[in-house]
Amino acid sequence: MSTVRVYDLPTRVFHWSFAGLFATAYAIANLVDDDSARFAWHMLAGLLMGVAVLLRVAWGVVGTRHARWSDLSLDPRQLVAYLKGVVAGGGRRWAGHNPASSWAALAMVGMALGMAGSGLAMAAGVAPEWVEEAHELVANTFLAVALLHVAGLLLHALRHRDGLPASMVTGRKRDLAAEVAPVPARGVAALLMLGVLASAGVGLARAYDPATRSLDLFGTRLVLGEDGGETHGAGAEGEDHDDDGDEGHDDD
Repeated sequence: MSTVRVYDLPTRVFHWSFAGLFATAYAIANLVDDDSARFAWHMLAGLLMGVAVLLRVAWGVVGTRHARWSDLSLDPRQLVAYLKGVVAGGGRRWAGHNPASSWAALAMVGMALGMAGSGLAMAAGVAPEWVEEAHELVANTFLAVALLHVAGLLLHALRHRDGLPASMVTGRKRDLAAEVAPVPARGVAALLMLGVLASAGVGLARAYDPATRSLDLFGTRLVLGEDGGETHGAGAEGEDHDDDGDEGHDDD
């Protein structure tokens, strides 16, 4: 059975990097105490997820046909028709993102940008108290949308038996109209995307100071923990106090 490549490599690299980074950040946030040194990896994963989203935003402008934002199907009437087709069978075949995955992709990218921005504001110490609650609410909403997205894919696959879930692994779909042209793989762009993500990850890890649980990002000090900066400051004050005591002893 003939298949057609509809998703290029950069799109698939982003998809799985995005999923992995969110899963990592979410798991750490819910399984590790805020005052643990390991909690910093939640924020580092979140920052790297923000980098991945920015790369995807750019690729959505210059990428191949079905990677572009203009290819998303965001007409509510098309969404209703698609959902009816999933339940009843039949309906239009979509070469790129179908209406349901189009809305899910747009929602998750928007929420990821919101989480990255609010996380930066909290780490920089400039966010009001309500931002933390909003950050958690958006993260839980993101998880709900992601689970609905996966459930929708499975329902589609069971109903149509067309191997749709595998398309984001192989990049290919079958049973498409004859006029659907394959997109180029764009392997070099995918390697560049992986290189940027890897470099950003290494750079963030190296810039992170476990002693103070802080990170210097473009001249802004980010505290990646609840009391990292305060603990360090208390220790410094204690050292100054000891020094004062030693000086007083020497004077005696």
